Amino acid sequence: MSSEINWTALIVFILFFALVTVLGFMASRWKAGDLSQLHEWGLGGRRFGTWITWFLVGGDFYTAYTVIAVPALVFATGAYGFFALPYTIVVYPIVFTIMPRLWAVARKHNYVTSADFVEGRYGNHWLALAVAFTGILATMPYIALQLVGMQVVIAGLGFGGEGIQGEIPLIIAFIILALYTYASGIRAPAMIAFVKDIMIYIVVFAAVAVIPLKLGGYAHVFQAAADAFTAKGGNTGITLKGAQMVPFATLALGSAMAAFMYPHTMTGVLSSSSGDVVRKNAMLLPAYTILLGLIAMLGYMGIAAGISVKSNTEVVPALFQAIFPDWFVGFSFAAIAIGALVPAAIMSIGAANLFTRNIWKPYIDKNISPERESAVAKLVSLVVKVGALAFILSGETKFAIDLQLLGGVWIIQTFPAIVLGLYRTRFNSWALLAGWAVGMVVGTWMAYSTGTPKPVYAINFGGTTYSVYIGILAGALNFVVSVVLSFILRGEAKDQTVATDYELHPQP
Repeated sequence: MSSEINWTALIVFILFFALVTVLGFMASRWKAGDLSQLHEWGLGGRRFGTWITWFLVGGDFYTAYTVIAVPALVFATGAYGFFALPYTIVVYPIVFTIMPRLWAVARKHNYVTSADFVEGRYGNHWLALAVAFTGILATMPYIALQLVGMQVVIAGLGFGGEGIQGEIPLIIAFIILALYTYASGIRAPAMIAFVKDIMIYIVVFAAVAVIPLKLGGYAHVFQAAADAFTAKGGNTGITLKGAQMVPFATLALGSAMAAFMYPHTMTGVLSSSSGDVVRKNAMLLPAYTILLGLIAMLGYMGIAAGISVKSNTEVVPALFQAIFPDWFVGFSFAAIAIGALVPAAIMSIGAANLFTRNIWKPYIDKNISPERESAVAKLVSLVVKVGALAFILSGETKFAIDLQLLGGVWIIQTFPAIVLGLYRTRFNSWALLAGWAVGMVVGTWMAYSTGTPKPVYAINFGGTTYSVYIGILAGALNFVVSVVLSFILRGEAKDQTVATDYELHPQP
């Protein structure tokens, strides 16, 4: 990508960035509530309807790094990069079935986080601490990766390279993000998500219509990709190799199990105004999967356009610069950058809610007032963003990516405690805690067993070696330990909830 500043693109970029900055600060007065209360600052007072929730959850689920990383993986490997499509199809039946129950019980007992629910359901603050710790741990590198997406497009505007020139725009952007998130809470990303999603749809539809026309049509795009992968060899190609089938399927399934266990997606669900809103969104959100499939196609288009980059993450910006006029490049880069702001804001809020409710309050300040609780959450949201920014400015981008490989493995270990708890199964809380610990340790060991962290682990079955997503393996071990120890220890849950708490329309 060019190292010279593209002034036309930069001006357009700044105009749209200024627009969302204004919206971010205005959001504090939208659906006005007392932002000195954590459920208002962190969950919007649980008043977001179908359309707001659709944009909000879509905004934090389909991130800037998605727009950058999915085409990059397709550019590098081909069909294997499309595992994100079945994963975002499988996830919504899970959301439709499970999440309305979580919303209902959380509303009844004023639970703000998944760890709140776990403590209320099992009466074990150590299990709740494990869920909170895991959520924060898995979220931190996720926030850093939003910065990676923003860093790539800022470099595409001509601010790349070493030194302060490439760092100042990123620092300014995230200072602005930190300030309006502090001031407006989740209302800021909810409002900005409207603008972000509309812009992303415009960019993607323009790209899939215009770029193939300039490259000779889709037939040429696929043929160019097929030829490139044939020459490259290995496990690449526009169709899956036999050895890729199992890792592809298990990555899709495991990612679906992990997706709504993350604090940011959980926060989006709990901010909804009703369980019916959650169900409607489970039916509407697959529209984003169509968008994701089109975004993934940009990887093939990059090959057909002859794009050459130092890092695969630069493919989409380089492709846009090669095909589109400067003003649309600025618009596209602004859409991607804003696509980083929305999820980064929600992620920092989700992490702050967990820290405040499930670490600070029970272990540091048990008598904390509601106003002080909200103030601590606001401060923690700033600290989280600073930590993510430090990752990037220190040049440890690969470190953040390596940790994100483990993020899904880690967050799946909270699945048994949360999901099985929603169905009031008789699991022992100490058994669930032991299962979580075993899953975390074994999953992390598997990821680093070869020295370089990988998302899949080779197992031998019947004389054949299969590569399986580590999250599935560690999660299965977690479940087995939880079942066996629960049978030995028997039930002991001090349950705050009753069966009717999980119903959307409890019977009198």
